[in-house]
Amino acid sequence: MVELPLALYLTVFGGLLIISVFLDRLAGRLRQPGLLLVLLLGLLVNNDPANIAGPPPTLLSFERADDLAQVAVAVVLFQGGLTTNWHQLRAVVRPGLRLATLGSLACALLLMWVVIALEAIAPGLLPIPPGPGPALFIGAMLCSTDASAVLAVLRPLADRLPGRLIDLIDCESAFNDPMAVVLAGVALALSSGHVADGAALISDIVRQFLMGTMVGFLGGSMATRLLEIEPEGGNTASQAVVSLSVLLLLFGGTTLIGGSGLLAAYIAGLVIGNSDHLDPQALEQAYGGYLKLSELLLFLCMGLVVTPVAVVRLVPWIVLLFLALQLVRLLAVSPLLGTVLSRAEVLFVGLCGLRGAVPIALAIQAAARRDEVGTWGLLMPPLALGVVLLGLVLQGSGLVPLARRLGLASTPAD
Repeated sequence: MVELPLALYLTVFGGLLIISVFLDRLAGRLRQPGLLLVLLLGLLVNNDPANIAGPPPTLLSFERADDLAQVAVAVVLFQGGLTTNWHQLRAVVRPGLRLATLGSLACALLLMWVVIALEAIAPGLLPIPPGPGPALFIGAMLCSTDASAVLAVLRPLADRLPGRLIDLIDCESAFNDPMAVVLAGVALALSSGHVADGAALISDIVRQFLMGTMVGFLGGSMATRLLEIEPEGGNTASQAVVSLSVLLLLFGGTTLIGGSGLLAAYIAGLVIGNSDHLDPQALEQAYGGYLKLSELLLFLCMGLVVTPVAVVRLVPWIVLLFLALQLVRLLAVSPLLGTVLSRAEVLFVGLCGLRGAVPIALAIQAAARRDEVGTWGLLMPPLALGVVLLGLVLQGSGLVPLARRLGLASTPAD
């Protein structure tokens, strides 16, 4: 399978991105997450056009989609750090961190157990090899949440939900993405046979976290000094270039030395965004264009590399995993928040776990590494896409009525 020439490739993607921008705006008017319509656009586009002369081409291979997805997620996490107001989240940072770490780990492990149990009950339903690697990857892929998708769905209740509830959802989503990325990396290493023993596995996890945190903090601190050189009300374009340059340097450098580049990206954004000498709103505005481009590219790539037929074939597993995901999330969230929030708030937070960018990127990564981990990696993109879409359509549409039924939405002022 060969890819299109560069000129035609850029032409096609330029046109698709323009359509994606309009679909994103349309989704905003419909009060739906923009990624929903962009994913559907990618699904509708034929990734294997047969009417072009020469060898059968493909618009986008898994390998190129993986490269784009990794950079796009780094941009998304960096922006997430920039927009995370540490002082505002301080009141919920402890329960938020518990959800992001212990909650994500529990959700991933419980979902891994569900996958293993389902495969034992119905062998061959999902053709994955025995062992913890593939099952753990599915759990890690689906354990992280997307606050932007949740807030887009809850837009009709803006300023009517308790502030601490929104801050908690935002805090959890900000910190659980690196956890999911590291767990997925461990699962891929187990599946490929690169981990010889448990000690090596633990050492690899600790190294990724420590290196990612250290490089992200140091890089973010140095970037803050560079950005402080700008005059007050400085050049927005220059700030955008400096921010993106720092991100690329940290992401690539941390990955080369064996750390988590995505964690470094988030930590650097967190340091820069909470500097006392920089205007966070100006930084967010400067960097916003990169974020929008990255989100649209990521969801468009996912839609392109997955065919609707592949999603339909996995419908039984998609439905089972979606239902299991709701259950295991409630089981993971309830013990961690039972003494902090009311029962209604705990139930609402448990059902607010919409999925978005990170599961998409991790699924593409597994497919791109199919030669190392096995052909089961090819099943991950349609599986992730199905669960994400099901969550946005079914779960997302029920959040506003649920908030009202639980009495969490205050009465609008006259």
